[in-house]
Amino acid sequence: MPNIKSSKKAVKVIAKKTANNHELKMRVSNLIKNCEKAIMADDKEKAQELLKDIQKYTDKAVSKGLIKKNTADRQKSRLTEKVKNMK
Repeated sequence: MPNIKSSKKAVKVIAKKTANNHELKMRVSNLIKNCEKAIMADDKEKAQELLKDIQKYTDKAVSKGLIKKNTADRQKSRLTEKVKNMK
């Protein structure tokens, strides 16, 4: 446990940032899972809505450095292709 006041504050700030980063990463992964489920269920409207959210939140995660750019682009590309090929 830190003794210096600035160190105590730094611990709080790091904990808060870690929680926010974790929330964003989990949101992205849950959106991807839900989109895959919508694709399997042949629900094109829901899949398209989720795809928009996925693109938005993956771009946010890339800008914060939580996900690599190529990884995000690959995920978005694969999901877009799957949604386009739906009946």
